[in-house]
Amino acid sequence: QVQFVESGGGLVQDGGSLRLSCAASGITVRLNAIGWYRQAPGKMREVVAIISSGGSTNYAESVKGRFTISRNSAKNTVYLEMNSLKPEDTAVYYCNAPRSVGEFTGNWGQGTQVTVSS
Repeated sequence: QVQFVESGGGLVQDGGSLRLSCAASGITVRLNAIGWYRQAPGKMREVVAIISSGGSTNYAESVKGRFTISRNSAKNTVYLEMNSLKPEDTAVYYCNAPRSVGEFTGNWGQGTQVTVSS
């Protein structure tokens, strides 16, 4: 069974930084595209960043230049480095393996809460 465990969230001030971790089991991150997603209160879940099996990365326009997705194959973990955080980045952050539009390989975990205060 494919599972993801997110961690590293917290409360930071506007302009602060956080590093999120996504520990995967039942799937090899270096062989699959893995994405970070977020859901703010009252809003739909949206994609934040994706790293492909080949290592290429894509980011939502709202986080380009501020967030960096990476992976550690030995730890089977994907990271999201978040800098210059803004209050609008406040959300629960999740990771998963996208299979096609709207379809994902794993179950959604509990996510990790990121709160940015102004």
